[in-house]
Amino acid sequence: MLQRMSGVFIGAFFGTVFVVADAHAPLNPVLGNVLRVLAVLTFAGLLALALRAERHGQFAADGPEAPRSDWFRGKFAFVVGAEVALLIGGNVALREGGAPQETGVAWIALIVGLHFLALAAVRKRRSIAVPGAALTALGMAGLGMAATSAVVWVPFVSGVLSGVALLGGCAYAITHTYRSAMRPQDRDRGKLGTSVRS
Repeated sequence: MLQRMSGVFIGAFFGTVFVVADAHAPLNPVLGNVLRVLAVLTFAGLLALALRAERHGQFAADGPEAPRSDWFRGKFAFVVGAEVALLIGGNVALREGGAPQETGVAWIALIVGLHFLALAAVRKRRSIAVPGAALTALGMAGLGMAATSAVVWVPFVSGVLSGVALLGGCAYAITHTYRSAMRPQDRDRGKLGTSVRS
């Protein structure tokens, strides 16, 4: 299961990094630290939930959300390659163009969001499109804010909120998988209880 959910854990990890790296001024320092702790605890909780489900065995691997065996090849590799090129090239262009430093996180959110939207189309997985659309919108909002006096809030909008969106999407995927893993056990317990009573 952990191998099948590797993409989800990568998303959750980067969601945590978004929050930890960007929950700073102008946010209140106490609030920033609370958000960081919550992000780390959420990631740890998701990992613990997946490990618990792994111990119980059965997983629904054949549904529309199931990963494919060629996950790291073909179109996926092309999408990731394009993402890396856009991230690096875009950040260099922003620096050379004199854009505020805060726009870096907005560009990252935008490209990561577009990456998820492309993967949703390639993998036919609608659940990927939701955080993808959220990150794309938050990245565009941050880039739009760069030319205003609200530029200092770009790390919160495009960073912290993007991290929350990623963690939320990953939490949905992992809890859905966990419920699928527990369902056969619950049915077995119900059958055992019925046979004992009879």
